[in-house]
Amino acid sequence: MTLAVLVVDDQAVVRAGFAAVIDAEPDMTVVGEAADGAAAVSLAERLAPDVIVMDVRMPGLDGITATRILTGREDPPRVLVLTTFDLDAYVFDALRAGASGFLLKDVQAAELLQGIRVVAAGESVLAPSATRRLIGHYAAAPHHGPTTGTDATVLDRLTARERAVLTLVASGLNNAEIATELDITVGTVKSHVNALLRKLGVRDRVQATILAYDLGLVRATPPGAAPPGPGPAPS
Repeated sequence: MTLAVLVVDDQAVVRAGFAAVIDAEPDMTVVGEAADGAAAVSLAERLAPDVIVMDVRMPGLDGITATRILTGREDPPRVLVLTTFDLDAYVFDALRAGASGFLLKDVQAAELLQGIRVVAAGESVLAPSATRRLIGHYAAAPHHGPTTGTDATVLDRLTARERAVLTLVASGLNNAEIATELDITVGTVKSHVNALLRKLGVRDRVQATILAYDLGLVRATPPGAAPPGPGPAPS
């Protein structure tokens, strides 16, 4: 199956560069390009892309608002945010709005292509270095409080092991790293992740991570501080 991709960026050169890289892949095709969020929303309705590569900062309708509109529709596309993180303090808002992940704009072509494939498959992708800086930003901005409106008792639906897995997911570990940390198989980790996503009513690891921070299961720590840990692993 060929993935239909919509590229959204207000800089024509950047947009063309991403489009050229994506179009060169045999399993992808760029079905459209947009210079702002309003055009992205309109084109997405007409072209029904599988994945939208979305800039955050654009004139008019920004990428965050466009993402919220797009992911609120029936059978929404997956949205992969690309951002120059040093300039964008709103990536977490984009993830809250329903984006499946984000990468930095200086990402290597292979990482961009892999990111598109990952989100198209229903998973999430986060740039590790940007994740750490984003968490630091979140920790330094206490006014960014819980906004999900979810009752903390939702965590009671999880087993002790699922809570441990969720804590590690929210700390940025991948399945293999979680398996090593908890001394279980990768397949078991995947089963736990699928179960906790279903129980929490969230779509992917990104939304689960946001929920974990919102509900206080994981505490954000400023850059340079020790990363949060899961505590003793349950047996």
